[in-house]
Amino acid sequence: MVKIYTTPTCVFCRMAKEYFNKNGVQYEEANVLTDLAARKEMFDKSHQMGVPVIDVNGKIIVGFDQDTVDGALNLKK
Repeated sequence: MVKIYTTPTCVFCRMAKEYFNKNGVQYEEANVLTDLAARKEMFDKSHQMGVPVIDVNGKIIVGFDQDTVDGALNLKK
C-alpha cells in the first residue's frame, strides 16, 4: 500500500502523484493542510513537517526521490 501525505500547493507532491499515475501505482492521498489527524500521523511516521512524505508498505520516504521510490516499489526503469 502506498500513502502520500501532501498539501495542495506542493510541486513535489504533484510530481509524485503524476509519477504514480504514469506507472499505474495505486495510492491513498492525505492532505495534511486540512486533515489534522493525517498531519499527526505523517509526523509520527517521519518526524518531519515537510511534504511529500510517502509511505510504501511502511518504508518512509521524505520528499520525492524517484530512485528511492522506484526501489521501494520495485519499479524497473
